[in-house]
Amino acid sequence: MTALTETDNPQALAERAGIELEDASALEILTWAADTFGAKFCVTSSMEDAVVAHLASRAMPGVDVVFLDTGYHFPETIGTRDAVDAVMDVNVITLTPRQSVAEQDAEYGPRLHDRDPDLCCALRKVAPLKKGLTGYEAYATGLRRDDSPTRANTPVVGWDAKQQKVKVSPIARWTQDDVDAYVAEHGVLTNPLLMDGYASVGCGPCTRRVLEGEDARAGRWAGRSKTECGLHG
Repeated sequence: MTALTETDNPQALAERAGIELEDASALEILTWAADTFGAKFCVTSSMEDAVVAHLASRAMPGVDVVFLDTGYHFPETIGTRDAVDAVMDVNVITLTPRQSVAEQDAEYGPRLHDRDPDLCCALRKVAPLKKGLTGYEAYATGLRRDDSPTRANTPVVGWDAKQQKVKVSPIARWTQDDVDAYVAEHGVLTNPLLMDGYASVGCGPCTRRVLEGEDARAGRWAGRSKTECGLHG
């Protein structure tokens, strides 16, 4: 397996690990990350489900799980965060934007998410995550290649040039069936909205239920060309 050495630069390390760990299991990938980065490694979670957090807790009990509270989340999402914090062997850390929703409305006008969703995401997601990840060298995500065409080439370990950190996507090769099987086998917490027609859960104003035949992320920013919030592309 890949080991961190003094001669490695993080980008080279990530690219090499992505190749060497391509066929490794999700738990093996997370064990590598925990062994390589220790306390400088965390999990980021939207609280759509707790699959990656659960996997990471097996590789590194007490691992930090970073959650972005944008101020626009569904109550079910906040409830999932609180349940994960209460019952799993993880340390949930909640990040918040510099401004409350009311303060943002006062400066930019109400419903910025409708008028300029890219700016809203930049203010309420991208900026607070960048600040919140300052103390880490690597972080895990729940990205999967079958989420959407824009994620089809997601490496299991890669270099995040925007964050300047190693980005670990341990379930990149999983299908929805794999996720469902893991949830059932381990009793993993999931967001109740997944049982109510939502295939991908984001902020309330910018998320709708998906229709039959649509991909999992079709309910995000529906009717717009926007497909990502800026955290992953």
